[in-house]
Amino acid sequence: MTIAARADFSTIADWVAPNTRVLDLGCGDGSLLAYLRESRGASGYGIEIDDAGVLASIGNGINVIQSNLESGLAGFDDQSFDSVILSQTLRVGREAIVSFPNFGHWSHRAQVLLGRMPVSKSLPFQWYNTPNVHLCTVADFDAYCEQRAFYVLERVVLRDGERVSMLPNLLGSLAIYRFRKT
Repeated sequence: MTIAARADFSTIADWVAPNTRVLDLGCGDGSLLAYLRESRGASGYGIEIDDAGVLASIGNGINVIQSNLESGLAGFDDQSFDSVILSQTLRVGREAIVSFPNFGHWSHRAQVLLGRMPVSKSLPFQWYNTPNVHLCTVADFDAYCEQRAFYVLERVVLRDGERVSMLPNLLGSLAIYRFRKT
């Protein structure tokens, strides 16, 4: 089976060691775990609360637990996964990988200046219908990691699937971090 990959999948796959255990929090349709299984030989679980996401994950051959994130973590011992993806909780994993749309992108700033909440390719939902519970910028997440003594192992910021190195908080539309507790 070939899984369609988002722009951040290959970066995340580069950061996941071959044949490791992965926990994907808020796994959606399980496509990231399926991609990691195919490209890195990874195994693990997804946690998803949405019925359609759970069914799609099962269809992609993913081990999935239907639960909210906090309850879903209760069934796992500390350090039971090599990587936890899309989580700001390192309790059950040695490392975490998080990707998020960068609210600081210049086009989002321009829309806010015009009095509207941003809608773009990386933030495709209206404010009242978004799955993004917390929006942040690259600078916000850098500060978050520093305040909580998280060591950022790697950070990649993308625009249209290409890496952005100059002014990432202004020019990048998608940020991907790999970090651990110090």
